Amino acid sequence: MRSGLIAQKLGMTRVFMDSGEHVPVTVLLVDDCQVVGHRTMEKNGYTALQVGIGKRKVKNVTKAERGHYAKQNVEPKAKVAEFRVPADSFIPVGATLTADHFTVGQFVDVTGTSVGKGFAGAMKRHNFGGLRASHGVSVSHRSHGSTGGRQDPGKVFKNKKMAGHMGDVTVTTQNLKVVRTDPVRGLLLVEGAVPGSKGGWIMVRDAVKMPLPKDAPKPGKFREPGAEKPVFVPPAPPEKKVREAKPGKKSKGAPAKAGAAKKPAAPKGGKK
Repeated sequence: MRSGLIAQKLGMTRVFMDSGEHVPVTVLLVDDCQVVGHRTMEKNGYTALQVGIGKRKVKNVTKAERGHYAKQNVEPKAKVAEFRVPADSFIPVGATLTADHFTVGQFVDVTGTSVGKGFAGAMKRHNFGGLRASHGVSVSHRSHGSTGGRQDPGKVFKNKKMAGHMGDVTVTTQNLKVVRTDPVRGLLLVEGAVPGSKGGWIMVRDAVKMPLPKDAPKPGKFREPGAEKPVFVPPAPPEKKVREAKPGKKSKGAPAKAGAAKKPAAPKGGKK
């Protein structure tokens, strides 16, 4: 079992494959995703990696958290999560996980917080059919109907599907295919939709229902603590070709010929 990583959702686009078909993908940014701590069996009773991403102002960090980050010699993180791993799959504290931690073609499970929809009725929230639209119903066409409470049991059971707050919950989408990775720019392209809004934090793990590829790096792909971050150099734009004017044709905006007589200007105020 390998560690996962935390990424930031940038949005969706499409990628053209070599076969000519286009695939919708979600772009995830893996930028400075560092290991900030270890959970050991002797101290915590389980083994896991504590991973953090993003930057956080020191004034907004509690003293206890400041001491933890100072002890590990890492900067305060905006988002921290734990990934359970065996003791032989530990990654050094301070190491930075890169986007090529996952291989192209492998399947991953992604977890995020879904977009909040506010208060929603039973038809939108739970896909109820509603009441009849014509005879016998008055001003209750979209209601959820009876909740089942009479003298016995005298209450509404918990988890009854009713109207209420919709969205803003933790959602996991399984078996999404990795289409492309860019470790220099820190981009991870995953096929399909990922829960959450743009800018939200997404946890990416190896798929639990699919086999791990044989070429997957173990315990993971990362930069050692203190290693320099690669700098992306964009390719130079292509040079613009200047069209040459054909001989015998006057180009627009060409200067007037020497000695050519100019037309006299019309007198102001009209004809007299």
